Amino acid sequence: MEKESKIYIAGHRGMVGSAIIRRLNELGYNNLVYRTSKELDLRRQSDVEKFFEEEKPEYVFLAAAKVGGIHANNTYPAEFIYDNLMIETNIIHSAYKAGIKKLLFLGSSCIYPKFANQPIKEEELLSGYLEPTNEAYAISKITGIELCKFYRRQYGVDFISAMPTNLYGINDNFDLETSHVMPALIRKFHEAKVNGDKEVVMWGTGKPRREFLYVDDLADALIHLMNNYSDEIHVNMGTGEDIEIRELAEIIKKVVGYEGKIVNDTSKPDGTPRKLLDVERLHATGWKHKVELEEGIKKVYEWYLREYE
Repeated sequence: MEKESKIYIAGHRGMVGSAIIRRLNELGYNNLVYRTSKELDLRRQSDVEKFFEEEKPEYVFLAAAKVGGIHANNTYPAEFIYDNLMIETNIIHSAYKAGIKKLLFLGSSCIYPKFANQPIKEEELLSGYLEPTNEAYAISKITGIELCKFYRRQYGVDFISAMPTNLYGINDNFDLETSHVMPALIRKFHEAKVNGDKEVVMWGTGKPRREFLYVDDLADALIHLMNNYSDEIHVNMGTGEDIEIRELAEIIKKVVGYEGKIVNDTSKPDGTPRKLLDVERLHATGWKHKVELEEGIKKVYEWYLREYE
């Protein structure tokens, strides 16, 4: 990408999209295009095609998606599969028709098989059964990756895909009904501290292991991929390091300064036992993460205090 290239960021208000914009601006890219969901409903094919015809972007970061944690995925599976299928299909097809130079699609590590070999290599995709609690979302995101692959094969377009691990950062979703584990725990510990509660209830056993990547690191990696990678196989985006959820909770408890105890609600689901990505392909492109976990949690909590309090 040249500094003056016209770049469309789909999903610019989300945690990932806003991080991509921050990093692009820092690097001197200033010809950026984006629309709010009120201005452009990405689920409507004719509206998306019209947008591409009028704006003619050269590069596309496809970060728009309907996302959520275990509860949201379990409760609204039809919305998760429909919205995500429509968003990605409309953008990928319209980008092809408009003749853009390059598109980068974001998948998610939760779309790998539930019992994939660890750490998970890119080749594990579609090698086994999915985690039932997020099957609808997983199928939609797998479809996006396959769309990029097959459009690339048939039409010769430079469409690539990235597979981020669990993400966290500023602009995350802290709604306890729909959020992922990191922001949910930050909010729970903070509110317990403020209210003087003696305990915080955490879903599941705390034994599952998860890998976490700071979203600004992801944004930097995605721009790096856009400039340095071109292949039909997707690239895992992560740190190559994971941690038990109970250990994560202890770190967040320490950062927040909560002094009560943690209680596990084992009636709630754990989800996939482990999701550690093999990041050799990413490292081979010359990129490695910079923000370590506790440092990143401190950054998020400082932002949470400013924005939510």
